[in-house]
Amino acid sequence: MLKVKHLSKNFGSLHALQDVNFTIQPGQIMGLIGQNGAGKTTTFHSILNFLHYSGEITWEDRPITETTFNTIGYLPEERSLMTKMTIEEQIVYLARLKGCAAKEIRPQIDQWLERFQVKGKKSDKIKTLSKGNQQKVQLICTLIHQPKLLILDEPFSGLDPVNADLLKQAILVAKKQKAAIIFSSHDMANVEAICDTLIMLKNGQVVLSGDLESVRNSFGKTEIYVKTAKTLAELTQLPHVQKVEKQGNRYLLRIDDPKCGPELFAALTNGQYIEEFR
Repeated sequence: MLKVKHLSKNFGSLHALQDVNFTIQPGQIMGLIGQNGAGKTTTFHSILNFLHYSGEITWEDRPITETTFNTIGYLPEERSLMTKMTIEEQIVYLARLKGCAAKEIRPQIDQWLERFQVKGKKSDKIKTLSKGNQQKVQLICTLIHQPKLLILDEPFSGLDPVNADLLKQAILVAKKQKAAIIFSSHDMANVEAICDTLIMLKNGQVVLSGDLESVRNSFGKTEIYVKTAKTLAELTQLPHVQKVEKQGNRYLLRIDDPKCGPELFAALTNGQYIEEFR
């Protein structure tokens, strides 16, 4: 279990993090979201003990030290591979730093390359790979030692939909293996698809936290998507509707009270079929 208590970090007069608290259980995925400069990477660097900070961070009720690093997988936002190495050399080198024997890792490499659909042979040099394939190799380096704590900084950045789905599946496999996982993302669709809980940072402070459903419910259900034959003008005249926006082949209705949803549903459908009311 990862516990972060009262985490704060200042860079001179800049308060990068202010009293951040969260817990991640084994087999749980937490999404860390927020705009650029919100404190996401600083949070990761604090967990990894790259920075001096105030507060308490523990993994399995012990401080994170060099002896803990073998159980952690960290994927930085920037690619940090050694481009003159071959794929095999790079994976084996980083796995050995995590306490794995080369003879244990080498037989697994072809399987991992196939799993992530890396376009290249293990004898190819890193510099010959595309950016996307370099990112996949770096992800393999992050996962191959089967970490118990997985920290992914913007892992979906720059990935096309097919490769993003491969990454999602890899994260879900790690979850099944009872890893505690935290990743940052600007894409709420990725967070919604795989996260159990989320934290939103703004200017170093936690402004939202909890499981996805409780976060949604805390705001009330005042936005309703509908597909209907009614016109925009007709929708605007419905009771409790404050604003109507056309979005493709459907409308977004903003209402003044979430309790009025059933009344609005009745007014829209009049007992008849409607394609979407959400």
